[in-house]
Amino acid sequence: MTGPDSSHTHTDTASPPAWRRPTYELRPQAEGDGRMLEISMGPQHPSTHGVFRMDVMLDGERVVKLKPVFGYLHRNHEKIGESTTYLASMPYTDRLDYFCSLTNNWAYALAVERLAGLQVPERAEYIRVILAELTRLQNHACLGGFLLQDMGASGTPLMYAFREREKILDLFEALTGARMMCNYMRFGGCRCDLPPGWLERARALVAGFPRFLDEFEALLTGNEILMSRTQGVGVLPRELAINASITGPGLRASGVNYDLRKADPYGIYPRFSFRIPLGDHGDVYDRYMMRVLEMRESLKILEQALRDIPDGPIIDPKAKIRGFRPKPGEAYARLEGPKGELGFFLISDGSPNPYRYRVRPPSLINLTVLEDLCLGHHVADVVIILGSVDIVLGEVDR
Repeated sequence: MTGPDSSHTHTDTASPPAWRRPTYELRPQAEGDGRMLEISMGPQHPSTHGVFRMDVMLDGERVVKLKPVFGYLHRNHEKIGESTTYLASMPYTDRLDYFCSLTNNWAYALAVERLAGLQVPERAEYIRVILAELTRLQNHACLGGFLLQDMGASGTPLMYAFREREKILDLFEALTGARMMCNYMRFGGCRCDLPPGWLERARALVAGFPRFLDEFEALLTGNEILMSRTQGVGVLPRELAINASITGPGLRASGVNYDLRKADPYGIYPRFSFRIPLGDHGDVYDRYMMRVLEMRESLKILEQALRDIPDGPIIDPKAKIRGFRPKPGEAYARLEGPKGELGFFLISDGSPNPYRYRVRPPSLINLTVLEDLCLGHHVADVVIILGSVDIVLGEVDR
């Protein structure tokens, strides 16, 4: 897979570049010419995508130090999970990544199913895959729109993205009754079956989505301003990405072939034919291209799932709603969310509540390299570097 610039290719392999943390010499200061400038970007700042602060040290306009500051949105999610029943925690997972509530539901359901030994019927497995890939489409489309907005573009790219997102949210609402906080997955399956006509609407959306991608790329991917602002900016070296446990499109943009749908398959993903796009440079441009290319692969998965979905039950008959008490034990389950690896670790002591409830959120882990991505760049680049990481504060401040 190749981008518009021959120097930016996206292939299935990537040679690891040599890496060392860059160092910067401070410019000579004239007598009485002040000092380094320290600024706070956030917590109320339109480019931080939520209540999040960056303490940035500048030499002129160049970043020499950056410290992410979390905690403004802390909601005690994990402790709440230990003081309420397993099922009552499902709607709380919607609030982690509120853009991707259905993949949050699925990751939590996987952990509880491993803990309780529940099996998921075929039809429910297909529904889960369909909803997860629709979620990936709307997340990645919006990331492209937000990134261009952060770069200073007019609202057109964002509105194009939100137009397509609205169509997907309409499908979610028709199925779950909610557009964002869907609370749809259940242990051993799904809450309810697909309503009449839903599959036909989903097939029509999938058939029309490539036109949006083609328009989006024609406007943006080869745009010289976008390329000059993103190529060579915010480079994440392969070794650092691995050592920092980065996951998702940001990891694959650095050339690391790691996607849980293939590396540690869950659900019925092994049945589907799709590829994992990889970048060569690990810069903002590659992270943007990963989202575009992954949307095209998601469409392939959706076409196959919508074609092959069988009839049948949508929940394991052994699953209990009341009196649900898994045997003592522990389980960890993870999936490839739109932003990276989302995992849940649970310990059961045989009571109705988890003894321990722990979330592995991709946004928090991926933010740990933000300073490395920004060092040496201008303060205007910090905004688009952060945008390319794709965070949501609901899962950073759990």
